[in-house]
Amino acid sequence: MLASLVVRRTAVSRGRVRSLVSLSRTLSTNQPGSPDGTLHLPPDTPAPLPDSEPVEQRRPRKDPRDCSVLLFPGQGSQFVGMGRGLLRYPNVKDMFNVAHKILGYDLLSLCLEGPKGELMKTVHCQPAVFVTSLAAVERLNHENPKAIETCVAAAGFSVGEFAALVFSGAMNYAEALYAVKVRAEAMQKASELVPSGMLSVMGRPQAQYKLACVQAKEHCSSLGIKAPVCSVANYLFPDGRVIAGHQQALDFLQQNSRRLQFVRSKPLPVSGAFHTELMESATEPLREVLRQVEVRRPEINVYSNVDGKRYMNASHVRRQLVKQLVSPVKWEQTLHEIYERTQGTKFPHTYEVGPGKQLGAMLQKCNRKAFTTYTHVDVTTDEEED
Repeated sequence: MLASLVVRRTAVSRGRVRSLVSLSRTLSTNQPGSPDGTLHLPPDTPAPLPDSEPVEQRRPRKDPRDCSVLLFPGQGSQFVGMGRGLLRYPNVKDMFNVAHKILGYDLLSLCLEGPKGELMKTVHCQPAVFVTSLAAVERLNHENPKAIETCVAAAGFSVGEFAALVFSGAMNYAEALYAVKVRAEAMQKASELVPSGMLSVMGRPQAQYKLACVQAKEHCSSLGIKAPVCSVANYLFPDGRVIAGHQQALDFLQQNSRRLQFVRSKPLPVSGAFHTELMESATEPLREVLRQVEVRRPEINVYSNVDGKRYMNASHVRRQLVKQLVSPVKWEQTLHEIYERTQGTKFPHTYEVGPGKQLGAMLQKCNRKAFTTYTHVDVTTDEEED
């Protein structure tokens, strides 16, 4: 479906995007990369479109109730067994076969059987969430093709942005997967440079997160840590944040949580301080691979984690995906951008495609009315077993 969707959506306006699976087979037959670091694209890969494209004529306003929005989860949503309910749908096995060739290991087996410790590693879970999420789109198309045909917007949390961009026709599946592989490896390597992590925090209305981070950095400086890092890495929902940085800073926040007006604080099972300046060393590998893959302007609105605004063109996509590594994920702001409307206006149907229901929970906290039309696309249960 993803193949036919991209073809269907882009053929009308550009007439040049090939089937996802056929492209993936071409690319995966010739392993991406070479000893000199060059990414070899298929010989018939079309040249990127120029960034400055003619402005399209204004379309008639659609009834929101006849439209849909797709949300793609990020790292942390993975679990052993995900994908089990998707294998019977068109293209899904092909997608995992392509992933096997690009990644060099059996991603499907890792998703279905684990071991959990391996799946949780950054280098594995990011590709796993990416592929499983796009496989979930295949299921949604099989069960409710109208949800795909009427989709007007998409957003993805962190690595989920790559899945959203593939769905929108902005990137090819195999090339995006290779970029995700490079990204995950670079982030894992950056994480190993210094003891660091991420802390999920729920605060009272009077909590001052930035001030708390300043105090945590001062504590680190008193311990002799040079250039300590501690900052908000994810804006999840009102009074819901993830703070990331040096491990000593996070320990300080937990030890002083009551004084800092934190209702709850919990370390996340991740390997490093993602979306902070401690990921700076990961930016160049991602920037380089994004220079080598084809990126197009999305065919639907896709919203950037960096500022919650929609992508405008190919160069904008490339810039923001790199900047995202060292910038906070502004998910709460993104949801407001997608769902803000005048009083009395109806909301679109929202589908969370991928493992977990975390994005639905955040939507409920940000916009209860929008959540009333939310649906999660299950990645574990086969509809015939329901």
